Amino acid sequence: MDGDHTADGGWIILSVKQDKKERRRYHLFGDSEDPLLSVHEDILIRFNLMKGRLLMESELDEIRTEDERYRAYALAVYYLGAKPRTRKQIEQYLKRKQFEEMNIGYALDRLESEHIVDDEQYAHQFAAQRLKSGLKGRHWIKQELQQLGISQELAGEALRTLNEEAELASANAAAGKKWRSLKGTPKERKQKLIVFLLRRGFPGDIAREAVKSVESEEEEDAFGMDEGF
Repeated sequence: MDGDHTADGGWIILSVKQDKKERRRYHLFGDSEDPLLSVHEDILIRFNLMKGRLLMESELDEIRTEDERYRAYALAVYYLGAKPRTRKQIEQYLKRKQFEEMNIGYALDRLESEHIVDDEQYAHQFAAQRLKSGLKGRHWIKQELQQLGISQELAGEALRTLNEEAELASANAAAGKKWRSLKGTPKERKQKLIVFLLRRGFPGDIAREAVKSVESEEEEDAFGMDEGF
């Protein structure tokens, strides 16, 4: 960029060109073929980077830093567009994109301050959804939450708010599906079903209640058949 220097040590922006692929990104040129800077549209506006603007050496690092921070933030927002994510998931995503730690930290803190990322809310919503549609118990869900980067404290809090009746209904549904495929004597089938439900993360008392429910339904069905219904 030496050829772009003015007498007082700065650079004058002679042209501003929009990137052909990233439409919200702009390249700033002096009198050389290589751009002085490439920045996001919001950074362009914030620093008033228009044609004829004098850029001093002291400004360049600040603008580059702000642009990199904003890029990390904007990419995280785009990543969140598909579905909610935890702070840890976004951090891992930005690391894969090779952003520096301080810029990742800036993006994550901003997302949290704007309530775009909220691990506590995520944990509650995830736990309720998995209990209902995934037919999983609280122990399984807790492991999943921690794998997603949710802290033990937040995971535990989310699980404490789960409705026990809803968990029993989920266990009953899982037990009913599994029961029909189990082979062996009634006792063997009961043992296999208990093990299955425990592996799905249901607490012991919930698992036992679900097994009783399945047995009761089977007895009622058998009684109905005997009566000719």
